[in-house]
Amino acid sequence: MHPAVAVGLVFGGCCSNVVFLELLARQFPGCGNIVTFSQFLFIAVEGFIFETNFGRKKPAIPIRYYFIMVAMFFTVSVVNNYALNLNIAMPLHMIFRSGSLIASMALGIIILKKRYSVYKYTSIALVSLGIFTCTFMSAKQVASDSSLNEDDGPQVFLWWLLGIAALTFALLMSARMGIFQEMLYKQFGKHSKEALFYNHALPLPGFLLLAPNIYHHAVLFSQTESTCPSAVLLPDLILQLLPPAEKLLSPDPLCPSPPRGSWRPMANAPGECS
Repeated sequence: MHPAVAVGLVFGGCCSNVVFLELLARQFPGCGNIVTFSQFLFIAVEGFIFETNFGRKKPAIPIRYYFIMVAMFFTVSVVNNYALNLNIAMPLHMIFRSGSLIASMALGIIILKKRYSVYKYTSIALVSLGIFTCTFMSAKQVASDSSLNEDDGPQVFLWWLLGIAALTFALLMSARMGIFQEMLYKQFGKHSKEALFYNHALPLPGFLLLAPNIYHHAVLFSQTESTCPSAVLLPDLILQLLPPAEKLLSPDPLCPSPPRGSWRPMANAPGECS
């Protein structure tokens, strides 16, 4: 694959993922858990079919190592999505997560005793300056909005600080997971598709802890008005099997589409960029 095509697909996938996530977060605040679940389920099913050949292919890396990686990966994904409920704006969320280079370099120096060139240190310093500037301006915006409501103002700002703490924790945990994965690849060889499958399949039972929240938002999605996105069409027979059918079927018989709120997680899942 040509590098330009690969870069285009990565940026296109990430940007589309963020667009759909912001659309969902605006209409359904607190829907991060069902979005994360849909992403994990989509990638797990795809990997089960094409990577493990319906479970017949044995993993190259011992499964016990994947459980450690999964614990970190699941925590990072849930905390990142939950941060959107803590007055964190989507642009700040995106920019803050781009600081993984900083966390990876810091933990690489501490844990792996790595040393980097001056150019890399300079690049990291510039990225850090950008993240700090964005965070500072976001803090000013939150403080300005809080001043309009004297009663809830301090509470809103404290929730924002908690959101920054959550993003920082997820950033450091993600960097630690990257170092752990790098050490596994050195020992067992690089198996990125296998790791992608197990990182998404093994955490699925953990979503049982979030089942009430996921079910609540699934009900909200099912109650939205129907739409007909040209990219996502489901056969009428499949829709009739989904309860309650009268809520899922569109009034237009030529457009058998799911409710508007239900196709955005499907559009969000293939473009997951974590």
